Amino acid sequence: MTTILICALIAVILPYLAKAPVAIAMNRLGGYDNQHPRAQQAQLTGFGARALAAHQNCFESLTVFAVAVAVVLGTNTVGSTVQYLAIGHIVARILYCVFYYLNLHIFRSLIWAVGLGCAIAMIAVSL
Repeated sequence: MTTILICALIAVILPYLAKAPVAIAMNRLGGYDNQHPRAQQAQLTGFGARALAAHQNCFESLTVFAVAVAVVLGTNTVGSTVQYLAIGHIVARILYCVFYYLNLHIFRSLIWAVGLGCAIAMIAVSL
């Protein structure tokens, strides 16, 4: 169960870690505008826009993974397969951000599907 909980913690922290490249891009755009950060984020292009999209997608994927973790814990089906799937999801999410930053859109889309597949498989294995 420890592996599942550690993966859940990483999944919760990941969107906030993914904010760092956004903040760097915003700072390069005339300094970080803390009064109107969303207005400034709307002006980001290139790397900054991709970093923002990766950051936002981390929050979106968190909901699916949180449901998967809840199903696994609720059904008490924490086994090695589920743990490997959870680790796979986290690795996929990290790679997703990296591929987004590097503008490797095909790899990004493929690894997005892997991450989603891992979360869905966690639920399926627990049924």
